Amino acid sequence: MTIAPSQTKTYTAEEYLALEVESETRSEYRDGEIIPMTGGTPAHNEITATLIFLLKSALRQQPYSIFVTDQRLWVPDGDRYTYPDVMVTPRPADLKQGRKDTVINPILIAEVLSDSTQGYDRGDKFAAYRTIPTFQEYLLIDQYKPHVEQYVKQSENQWLFTEYDDLGQTFTLRSVEVAIALTDLYEAVFSDK
Repeated sequence: MTIAPSQTKTYTAEEYLALEVESETRSEYRDGEIIPMTGGTPAHNEITATLIFLLKSALRQQPYSIFVTDQRLWVPDGDRYTYPDVMVTPRPADLKQGRKDTVINPILIAEVLSDSTQGYDRGDKFAAYRTIPTFQEYLLIDQYKPHVEQYVKQSENQWLFTEYDDLGQTFTLRSVEVAIALTDLYEAVFSDK
């Protein structure tokens, strides 16, 4: 007797959105699949919270909105929905037509890497984000060691990559002109190391 492989149930974007509104947990939507988002580690949460604090402090009274993990982003190419760890948009944020809960115009996205998501964050997710016309800058922040990867859009299909791995270094976000010291970003995680 042969057992047929089980097939993953696929959903339409409309089905996903209807389920997501009722759900108590967040899920991303990729290629017809609903992927539950797991909880983060304390280091992940500390880094995300610190980045939000640094951005909020530096961008006070400027025309930007800063969103954290619970804000859904629509990527039109592939009809994909994600929840970036941190996202910055011009204020007011543009919303997907017919939705009050889905942003479409990020200029900066930051993801705090975990072992289970770093390949996706660097690969397919970054490729999808690059199809968003307003998207200008991407940060990948390692939660296990001081290491930040910064990608800044130079022109169509051209991104400048720079990495930082010393707590004594500072990098400048080009999309919003904010300087961030690694020692500040990682203060709650690596302050004693």
